[in-house]
Amino acid sequence: MPSSAQSFRPYARAALMASGWVALAAALLPGGSALRWVPVLAFVCFAPGLALLLPRPGGARLEAVALAAPLSLAPAVLTATSLFLLEAFSVGVFLGVLAAFTTVAALLPGVPLLGGAAPPEVRDGSGR
Repeated sequence: MPSSAQSFRPYARAALMASGWVALAAALLPGGSALRWVPVLAFVCFAPGLALLLPRPGGARLEAVALAAPLSLAPAVLTATSLFLLEAFSVGVFLGVLAAFTTVAALLPGVPLLGGAAPPEVRDGSGR
């Protein structure tokens, strides 16, 4: 029988894939309401990094959350810089590229966290 973490994984992947497209739709709302900027900010700051780090075994969840923001902001900065250099920047294009990146990243296996693994001397049980 699958554990609750394994059964949760497809829903987490689907939520991450949908978050970019929801943020893109929210950006199309008129005005500067919170309904517009909260989903966009949350998506840009966390979703691409969480998609790259999914799935995580039980002990590495804190490391995944700590790395989610830097791993999300890196492709955001690269995308924004590239679009500015190409003189093609717009919020829609920026969020569309990040949403596509997040969708593809959520479909792929997660990036392994080396810091989340136990040291070799602890794994083999010898203590040395």
